[in-house]
Amino acid sequence: MTADIERPPKPAPVAGGAAEWAPRVMPPIGRDLSDRQKLACAFRILGRSGFSENIAGHITARVDDTEELWINPWGLWWEEITASDVCRVSPDAEVLEGPWDVTPAIHIHTELHRRRPDVRVVVHNHPYYVTVLAALGVLPEFLHQTGSMFDGDMAFVDEYTGEVATADLGADLADRIGDKSVVLLANHGVIVTGPSVEEATYRSATIDRQCRLMYDVLVSGRDHTLVAPGLRRSMKASLLERGTDFYWNGAVRALLRDHPEVVDG
Repeated sequence: MTADIERPPKPAPVAGGAAEWAPRVMPPIGRDLSDRQKLACAFRILGRSGFSENIAGHITARVDDTEELWINPWGLWWEEITASDVCRVSPDAEVLEGPWDVTPAIHIHTELHRRRPDVRVVVHNHPYYVTVLAALGVLPEFLHQTGSMFDGDMAFVDEYTGEVATADLGADLADRIGDKSVVLLANHGVIVTGPSVEEATYRSATIDRQCRLMYDVLVSGRDHTLVAPGLRRSMKASLLERGTDFYWNGAVRALLRDHPEVVDG
């Protein structure tokens, strides 16, 4: 008989995030951007990635330390928005600055911002694979390490209530969302929140890919494995603390090469 070979103990998982490693310097975008310009870039980046559904969707960002919000206007596709198109609205959705109207569905955002002072940015749209899972009543599982950025942050709102076009409906949805930052809405789409335009855009760009992966695994009918719970926290830290600037800077550099007009205004 062959003697059992004694294996050395497994090394401890890394701490993850900036506690593990941080870059000395990052390749820059090449110019400073105002919050309004950042928001215009976010619309273009997500629109070009397939996150937006033609006429649908909105992103809001707090105006400095006020309760006012920047938001996209009604009538422009995400792929064509420039900084000068972005509107400034009151907490009650009154247009204060900008040439266009805004959608009544802004109440999805106003009431969530009102209840969540930690949230500076709210992204909502109907990406295809998100809506597939939203119709199935399924949240994406932790099938891949990148999905770890959503650990502890996801929820499912399982009742479709139609168009959220009043403050009362927005308040009801905000109460259902609670403290979660990535929420699939039954038969509707997704809401992603974040502390900055950069992080909210990165998370939004990632969620539909994770939903596509989940869908493909479900269709395969095969057994599948998951990232272990004990490893997700460190991976989440690495993705958000180190990956956010990497993603954002590269996405904006590529956008400005092709569409420098996005920051006009």
